[in-house]
Amino acid sequence: MSAVEKMTPAEARLARVTLPEGFGPQRRAALERLTAMGLPGRRDEYWRWTNPTDFIAPEPVAAAPFVDDEPELFGEIDRLKIVFRDGVFDAEASDDLTMSGVEILRLAEAGDVNWASSLYGTLEANGQKPVVRPFAALNTASATDGVLIRVTGKAEKPVSLIYTHESEASDPILHHLVKLEEGAEITVLENGPAGARFNKLMEVDVAKGARFHHIRVQGRDHELRAVTGIFARVAEESLFKSFTLTSNGVLTRNECVIDIVGDDANAHVAGAALGDGKTGAFHHDDTIFITHDAERCESRQVFKKVLKNGAQGVFQGKILVKPGAQKTDGYQISQSLLLDEDSQFLAKPELEIYADDVQCSHGSTTGAIDETALFYLRSRGVPVEEATALLVLSFVADAIEEIEEERFRDAILTRLEGWLSRHRG
Repeated sequence: MSAVEKMTPAEARLARVTLPEGFGPQRRAALERLTAMGLPGRRDEYWRWTNPTDFIAPEPVAAAPFVDDEPELFGEIDRLKIVFRDGVFDAEASDDLTMSGVEILRLAEAGDVNWASSLYGTLEANGQKPVVRPFAALNTASATDGVLIRVTGKAEKPVSLIYTHESEASDPILHHLVKLEEGAEITVLENGPAGARFNKLMEVDVAKGARFHHIRVQGRDHELRAVTGIFARVAEESLFKSFTLTSNGVLTRNECVIDIVGDDANAHVAGAALGDGKTGAFHHDDTIFITHDAERCESRQVFKKVLKNGAQGVFQGKILVKPGAQKTDGYQISQSLLLDEDSQFLAKPELEIYADDVQCSHGSTTGAIDETALFYLRSRGVPVEEATALLVLSFVADAIEEIEEERFRDAILTRLEGWLSRHRG
């Protein structure tokens, strides 16, 4: 038996890691972190409910591209489009990267840009304690492309990152940096299946008084396996908001690690997931860690999952309030709506507080459709499937309301209504 044949899948995956050009010291440091921590297994506390085997395998499971007959998401919104096809930048499908108040470069061509060199891998490295996040370190070490966005003013329109999937064996690894200077503001949109297996990381540095808005849609590629990470640093009087809608996909793990380091800052993370095991396996995992390290700050975690036909949902959320982070307002809610008895929702909400003048709460619930509400709608002549859809929309409304701009909320609702229409019964 050869040495290669004796390797475990995790060892084989690590042996295949290569470091692309650019950001050499940061990539080598990330590889050292990854080698020291190793890839996760089912015995790891934060992976006990989500099997990482498909992410560890040296090669991705083949996934047929999904033909999407829906109108282009955000198609009616004026935006700057940046397209990656199976993880490779598509210049013809993308817009010119020039925009007032924003500097946009590609990771693959940027070299060691000063502001990016000081940020690349920094927030990811900081986020490795107290819980290690190996796939984030893997991304920092081996990402082949991505965008570097430096925002110096108010962006005149959103930046839209679009991921397309054509190859059944594509395994893209993308790394994005977003740096907002003092008082700057930008909205970043993301959508598309990206590949058979997708590892994507975004590091976001929000300076004093800046505002960052992030809206992401995952799906409708039924066979996608994706592990994503957002690592953010939020300074004084600034705002960080992120919302994710996930519909379908075999396996999705979304991690978000936020450090609130400036007084009077706000960080909101929200998501809605819809899974129907009838169209294929569905396992969706949101793992969130928000640290309060400043005074008079607010954080919100609002996550809703709608599951049917054996779909599985996981939520692991933590609020850590450090000593001195007085007047903290931390809120966390995770809820699931199970549309049958075959689906499952697993939740681990956590609070860890070392300050005495705080207002923190967390809650998690699992339930079925409200039969009283369903009966009321049916008694008014609403068909059962339409009544169920209305109750689902009502259930996820709190998460969608975290999106500030109405035009983006409308786009998300349209996509959600389309999913409900296709999955009735």
